[in-house]
Amino acid sequence: MTGGKPAVVKDVDPQKFIAAYAAYLKKAGKIEIPKYVDVIKLAQFKELAPADPDWYYTRCAAIARRIYINPGTGVGGFRKVFGGNDRRGVRPGRFTKSSGGIIRHCLQQLEKMGIVEVASNGGRIMTKEGQRDLDRIAQQVLYPEMFE
Repeated sequence: MTGGKPAVVKDVDPQKFIAAYAAYLKKAGKIEIPKYVDVIKLAQFKELAPADPDWYYTRCAAIARRIYINPGTGVGGFRKVFGGNDRRGVRPGRFTKSSGGIIRHCLQQLEKMGIVEVASNGGRIMTKEGQRDLDRIAQQVLYPEMFE
């Protein structure tokens, strides 16, 4: 690691890390974005599509971070993570899972980049290259003065 100050993903503020890794994924240009990205909702309980035009990169970065911290998570687990409260009018709200298609596509793209791989027991785990990339981004977020 450059400069001798090691840093891992768990050392960094999640919002800052996800923003930095999403910018890295966009700059790398290896992720193939689906055609319907501008009209899709992320869950049944959402009213509108995401306002951020780069939301796909942010979702991929959040998924990669979650796999780093919680290896073995699959599409079903991520549907629970990104789920939320379904407000049903006058009836009481209740928890609803997120849609799985976008999560599945993000995982496939991260797999194609060599960041994650399918685990033997199901779910996804981080590859050595993926772990190295995420730790490098974490170091850049934690010690920005070293990379100027």
